[in-house]
Amino acid sequence: MERFAQIGLIINWKSLLIVVAAILSTGISLKFQIVADFPLTMISTAIVFPIVFSIGHAYKRRENALDDYGTIKAHGRAIYFAARDWLPEQDEDRLRHIEKVLADLLHGCRDMFKGPVDDMAKSEAHVYAAFSDLSGFVKRMRNEGLASGECSRCNQYISKMIVSFESVKHIYQYRTPRTLRAFSDFFIVLLPILYGPYFAHQALEYGIPVLTFIMPVLFAIILVGLDNIQSHLEDPFDQIGPDDVAINAEKFIDLLDCGEPATVA
Repeated sequence: MERFAQIGLIINWKSLLIVVAAILSTGISLKFQIVADFPLTMISTAIVFPIVFSIGHAYKRRENALDDYGTIKAHGRAIYFAARDWLPEQDEDRLRHIEKVLADLLHGCRDMFKGPVDDMAKSEAHVYAAFSDLSGFVKRMRNEGLASGECSRCNQYISKMIVSFESVKHIYQYRTPRTLRAFSDFFIVLLPILYGPYFAHQALEYGIPVLTFIMPVLFAIILVGLDNIQSHLEDPFDQIGPDDVAINAEKFIDLLDCGEPATVA
């Protein structure tokens, strides 16, 4: 069932509309004997190249978002280990405090990246409030006896987390070139209709009537399918496609204290 759901993301109502338009154009061309042997290079120039470029760029943005998300989690976990292991006395209240701060931070990131861009200012304030609490937590550890050099290291962790958050924010805020997408969208609608005479010309060579409309149907499904793949990769946080970045704050917090530090004999 999951495989069929993924196919449904590629072949949708837009695919059906373009298929119908291509079939009608081919049928009209056959009826009135309007045939032409158009070159297929126009398809690769106007549609395939822009879409493939956009897919590659969108996939690279997703991979960069994953790298930065991993950086935020890794340095957050390092601060948790510092709170647990770098001070001489164990303090459950200290650990619960850092767990809450990190949970607020990841919840804020998830709410921001899954929400509309228009609400970004409010969500971003929540995230930076969590970063401020994280900075205050390092100050608390310094007051509890953490060495100044180790406090400086924790502050460097926070700085790297903020840099990664800003990088992910820009991926969320800005998209792949919109004019390029508008260009390919225009020709995805136009070319299957304009190529009706070409499909009619090819149909004359088939000899089997049922094969007449296979070319325009496949033509439309392939082009719209590529466009749909690009659309789902465009926003790696909307949780619509199977390739999106999922921020699982609950799992991260549950696994923070997954083991005790090794003791030296």
